[in-house]
Amino acid sequence: MEQKITMTDPRKSDYFYEEAIKTLRTNIQFMGKEIKTILFTSCYPNEGKSDILFQLAKEIGKTGKKVLVVDADIRKSVYVKRYRVNQSVNGLSQYLSGQIDKQWIEYITNFENVSMIFAGPMAPNPSELLEEGIFAELLQEKRRQYDYVLIDTPPMMNIIDAAVVAKKCDGAVMVIESELVSYRMAQKVQSQLQKSGCRILGAVLNKVDTKREKYYSYYSKYSK
Repeated sequence: MEQKITMTDPRKSDYFYEEAIKTLRTNIQFMGKEIKTILFTSCYPNEGKSDILFQLAKEIGKTGKKVLVVDADIRKSVYVKRYRVNQSVNGLSQYLSGQIDKQWIEYITNFENVSMIFAGPMAPNPSELLEEGIFAELLQEKRRQYDYVLIDTPPMMNIIDAAVVAKKCDGAVMVIESELVSYRMAQKVQSQLQKSGCRILGAVLNKVDTKREKYYSYYSKYSK
């Protein structure tokens, strides 16, 4: 059953940000047609992971590809509030816990070719719900129905949810906030993803202050 929902994007137009998202879209598309279920995670909260994922979904949708955004951050979802959803919605946690059928959790948004599965109410056992075979089956079904399934997961610093979801995905993207995340922490998250068996597609460096002098230096002067 098709359910429609209106979402309002609060982001103001930013040429450089939009061009970076288009570059990310192109890079994702060059990964090959078998890379369809893609997890997004970060080290810490508020690194911009959810915004980058949603903007990417919109850009892919504009090319005519069908995209499904799955909010698997059952612990602390941001989508309903950030995108000003004014109606009651069902979500992933309700389906995984057996409260509702899957036909009631998928919404067609007002953005071209973009559909959405919201996280639903916070559950006391998110990692256990995401570990269930029913979630893997849902992703496989949506993988067949959509060109891309983009999955938003919690930060990985002290939570295993993203690693659990990664086992069920074709690839993963790390979002890293400039000058917040240490090299050691980024390596730790990368290692956790690798242990899950999920292919790491790459990383997105976010919140870069391009006005600072060091970002205009030569490539040979860039630090690790």
